[in-house]
Amino acid sequence: MSATGSEHPTAAMGHVQAPSRAIAGLVARALAEDAPWGDVSGEASIPATATARAELVSRAEGVLAGSECIVEAFRQADPEAGIVMHRADGDRLTPGASIATITGNARAILRAERIALNFAQRLSGIATLTARYVDAVAGTGARIADTRKTTPGLRMLERAAVRAGGAHNHRFSLSDAVMLKDNHLAVLAQQGLDLEEAIRAVRARIPHTMHLEVEIDRLDQLPAVLQARPDTIMLDNFSLDDLRAGVALIDRRAIVEASGGVALDTVRAIAETGVDVISVGELTHSAPSLDLGLDFAPDGAASEG
Repeated sequence: MSATGSEHPTAAMGHVQAPSRAIAGLVARALAEDAPWGDVSGEASIPATATARAELVSRAEGVLAGSECIVEAFRQADPEAGIVMHRADGDRLTPGASIATITGNARAILRAERIALNFAQRLSGIATLTARYVDAVAGTGARIADTRKTTPGLRMLERAAVRAGGAHNHRFSLSDAVMLKDNHLAVLAQQGLDLEEAIRAVRARIPHTMHLEVEIDRLDQLPAVLQARPDTIMLDNFSLDDLRAGVALIDRRAIVEASGGVALDTVRAIAETGVDVISVGELTHSAPSLDLGLDFAPDGAASEG
């Protein structure tokens, strides 16, 4: 298998990984932050020519994400390192599963260890939680999506982790689609526009190719919104009964998105109301890291090269 795991069937899904150039930059900044003047522990204790062999393993059940960050961290620390990925993003992991084998300069492996783990644990935690949500709504036809509640600077990686978990991405940024939330509508109302007029005015200003979504928090807002014909209507913090009523009133004239009050123990019931999309901020803002570790092989650790 290649160093990046590209022969694995799930790795062929090009939509899972973030762009390599972006990953390289993030990893380089993380390595520099962690060892701005070198790794004094490794340099003081490990001979410069020592080589080592280590296994990156899962210590818990979960879903892998961030495999390219793993490769990039060890490769930047030691361009001659041997890195064999045994799992690809989207793979289910069990305790003890080997994710990667790394061989090369011992100091370099130790220097990159924490950075590789930080990225992989964080991103695999997102993928793992996402997969639980996807599994919870299986068979309903509802799509699980993330939100913009991501770690500043890491959105691209966290969004890729959501995809690795089997879910979908919402708009990537404020530049990608028009989404009129409650505060937008409040400002427009201050300008003397009613709800339908406000949405129509926005539609007139944007290209015909741009998606328009409107958020509402009450059923009585729906008639005016429907008259303005947005592409998606978000029903925010609606009860299950109101979600069902909203889906019936919209009657396929727009994509229906549910948001707010979504948790693993409520998402199935929300999906069964007939909504098309359920956006879940927890996927990226509250996912616990997945427990991964780097184990040095007794027969390959710190041997003189």
